[in-house]
Amino acid sequence: MPVYIEMPKLSDTMTEGTLLRWCKKKGDTVAAGDILAEVETDKATMEMESFDDGILAEVYVQDGGKATVGQKLALLLAPGEKAPEGGAPAPAAAPAAPKPAQGQAPAASAGAPPPKSPQPSAPAATASGARVIASPLAKKIAASKGIDLSRITGTGPGSRIVSRDLETAQAGPASAPRPAAVPAMPAGPNDLRIPLSGMRKVIAERLVLSKSTIPHFYLSIDVDAAELMQLRSEVNATAEKSGQPKLTVNDFILKAAIVAAIKVPKVNAAFDGDAVIEYGSINLAVAVAIDDGLVTPVIRDAQKKSLREINAAVKDLATRARSKKLKPDEYQGGTLTVSNLGAYGIDSFSAIINPPQSIILSVGAVVKKPVVNARNEIVAGQRLNIGLSCDHRVVDGAIGAEYLSELRKLVENPALMLI
Repeated sequence: MPVYIEMPKLSDTMTEGTLLRWCKKKGDTVAAGDILAEVETDKATMEMESFDDGILAEVYVQDGGKATVGQKLALLLAPGEKAPEGGAPAPAAAPAAPKPAQGQAPAASAGAPPPKSPQPSAPAATASGARVIASPLAKKIAASKGIDLSRITGTGPGSRIVSRDLETAQAGPASAPRPAAVPAMPAGPNDLRIPLSGMRKVIAERLVLSKSTIPHFYLSIDVDAAELMQLRSEVNATAEKSGQPKLTVNDFILKAAIVAAIKVPKVNAAFDGDAVIEYGSINLAVAVAIDDGLVTPVIRDAQKKSLREINAAVKDLATRARSKKLKPDEYQGGTLTVSNLGAYGIDSFSAIINPPQSIILSVGAVVKKPVVNARNEIVAGQRLNIGLSCDHRVVDGAIGAEYLSELRKLVENPALMLI
């Protein structure tokens, strides 16, 4: 029986992929487990393996071609079997860009595999005459409540409206349409128009979703980093003699973020419609800048790791992130994120929450500045600004302040992290 090789969904935000190269050519014999091709997703370059035996009879998407998730890439036949009549199948229509749902947190946590791509729903007609994508259950709920679906922002895959989107929706006529984004000034003869990469598209969609659906509020503290810098210097001097890798300031900050989350577990949580999920494990996401965007590889069960284990994990994940060699479960399922721009000379900033998480820490550079000591003397000091962006549905001001208080204790008394 003919087997069609389709573009797989290799990440939770993937809608299309680029087939970088075929590892098998037309006419080759393929065994289950063989690597068929290399596929570039919005976050990584991955190998696509075969799940069937056969002969690669047809190739529909050539090296360098793009294909949507589920689009047929090639045809696999048994020896002596003939290809179906009709030739190559027509390419599938590109789905709308996905918007991650807050309620997707449970499926993405604790190393769970990325959710399978559901079948698209038929467009639903609305009172405004618009056509929207909604699940059958969502359409049924909307009809019973008299809700105009054109007023609802879908949070399901492909921006599909799902039942949870209607939980707080009110019946009534369609509201005024959302204002469209102001187009850029047309490119001139000396301007360069750069098409968005798949990663940049996903970053844009997720950040707009985050700022438009998550009620952010911001807290920040300036901490005394002198003890941390002194301890780091002493630890690294010993490490150098023994041939061990040096620890970075960020390693200490990550460890402090983990220990503080153990003490204030309410920040290690996510909003889930009619509930808040408080996670038992801390899956720490670390923001890593790469050539065409940003990825947040995840250190799983970070509460179980020592400073040196964190240092090794970050180095390994960052190296493979920059070469796009991360596996999907290595950049999905984070429960809180740390973004550090101190190495770029940034003193302070406010980060945007990475949905469906409820907090993100923004870490600046250690800055030498005059400070007033306990004897009211002006002396040279070392200060570090740490910002906290919170989802107010999950983390109240008092909880955020408690978390930063614990973080301050750890950074200003870094030996406590080693206990």
